[in-house]
Amino acid sequence: MYWLLIVVGALYGAVAGALVPRARYRLAVEPEEEWRAIGECGHAVGGWAGPARCGVCGGRYGPGALWPAGVTAVLCGGLAAAVGVRPELGVWWAAVPVGVLLAAVDWSVRRLPDVLTLPLALGVAALLGVGALIPGAAGSWPRALLGGLALGGAYLALYLLHPSGLGFGDVKLALGLGCALGWYGWWVLVLGAFAGLLLGSLYGMGLMITRRAAVMPLGPFLLAGAWLGVAGGGYWTG
Repeated sequence: MYWLLIVVGALYGAVAGALVPRARYRLAVEPEEEWRAIGECGHAVGGWAGPARCGVCGGRYGPGALWPAGVTAVLCGGLAAAVGVRPELGVWWAAVPVGVLLAAVDWSVRRLPDVLTLPLALGVAALLGVGALIPGAAGSWPRALLGGLALGGAYLALYLLHPSGLGFGDVKLALGLGCALGWYGWWVLVLGAFAGLLLGSLYGMGLMITRRAAVMPLGPFLLAGAWLGVAGGGYWTG
């Protein structure tokens, strides 16, 4: 096992995750609202990356950095253990903080902003294309592109059939997730997609059993399923 790589991945993830809270605060708004530019203390929010704390008065205007830093560290370290020293690992490391931010925003306001989902899809596709040119890559770039189209198309069909159970933001998110999953194979794509829906269904059943009326965000579960699929694909193709 690549212990040094795992440590590097965890440290990178901790630092990257610690930069998520400010962007989460700014993006966690309703669709008709503009991104937040003023903190709860009345001072301007400077930049997008960093803690959710005012640089003028020191007041906090959002959740702290502990949980996103911890989650991102675990996810990046886990990918290092599963994938090892391969070019695509850099792509996964770049995508994880964006995924954590998307999950946080969706959990807060039930929304997946286009400013994150579309660049994620384009970025994963482009970076995997570069990674495919480097010796040691374990996936297929054409299959990754087809995977993005396949999963995005499948979620679009589900959205058209049952729009109340699936948001259009989930469809856009599926483009990037399908691209990542398709890199390692069609079986990985099916596994990751199924895992995300299964996790979401289990959470929804839990809400029903406990009789908690709530609109369930699907994005975090789709992202979790994709992580499981990519990690499994990286491990089994090693």
